[in-house]
Amino acid sequence: MSANSSSSFPSSNSSSISLYHFLQKCYSGPAGTTNTIAITVCSLLLVLPLCVYVVYLGLKQRHQRRSGTAASHSDVFTYNMVAVELMNIAGYLLCCGGVLTGVPVMVPMGICLLSVYYFGQQLFHTLTCVERYVAVVHPVAYLRLRSQKGATARDVSIGCVWLLCFANISCLYVAENGTILSYSVWALVFLFIIISFCSPSVLCVLIGPGPGAGGGGRQRVDRSKMRSFYTIAVIMAVLLVRVGAAAAISATYYQVRLRSSRCTLWLFTSWSSLPCSLVLPLLFLHRAGKLLLWNNSQRSH
Repeated sequence: MSANSSSSFPSSNSSSISLYHFLQKCYSGPAGTTNTIAITVCSLLLVLPLCVYVVYLGLKQRHQRRSGTAASHSDVFTYNMVAVELMNIAGYLLCCGGVLTGVPVMVPMGICLLSVYYFGQQLFHTLTCVERYVAVVHPVAYLRLRSQKGATARDVSIGCVWLLCFANISCLYVAENGTILSYSVWALVFLFIIISFCSPSVLCVLIGPGPGAGGGGRQRVDRSKMRSFYTIAVIMAVLLVRVGAAAAISATYYQVRLRSSRCTLWLFTSWSSLPCSLVLPLLFLHRAGKLLLWNNSQRSH
């Protein structure tokens, strides 16, 4: 991006500029360019192969699946999460290409895709945790949700998530980006509270045996519950990192002496979403029995 185009944006010290202009100026600077290239390379090396493998396994399972049997809710959430991650990679590629080639239209398109990803990743993680919570704590209700009505409710929830994700693009053009950052932090905290509720609830069910549990069935049920607990716990751990990073940038945004470092803080916190990008694809591969080291260690125990 040329120096003239960068200087045409309002100063990042102003609190009245939109988040879109702030990000466009931030990504166009030297630090932003280096950060964008680095995170793009990491996403291409770490996230993209996982996403491609998940898509391949999903298509293979769909081909092998008997007619009348549907994919599990967790798998469907993972497929949508993969779509969100691919949008994230496309967004970083556009931003990277825009700042390197100076094509002005590429960076705005990339920022819009990153905005969809930022919101969608959080919501699909939360839906996965809620689904695992219902499966363990309310198994009878979960069995009903595996019917056609349950699939319809799941699809409606997914549709609402995508609508919210694309509606989140409008936040980019609202002035007072400090307000938008505060909104993002509170949304993250709210979702983290939901996940934090699901995790101890599943743990309580694990501690207290259900009625009629015994023998091999008891061991099989407990193993299934433990998988659900590990799923929620891992998601909660990576989301905690993201909540902490978002809270840090929101808390320092209004500090006058740190105004010149806002862009650096934003670029630093963008790395907090990378662990979140790996969680659901890795858990999907674990359920499919493709993580050999993890599966072998579990068999040894």
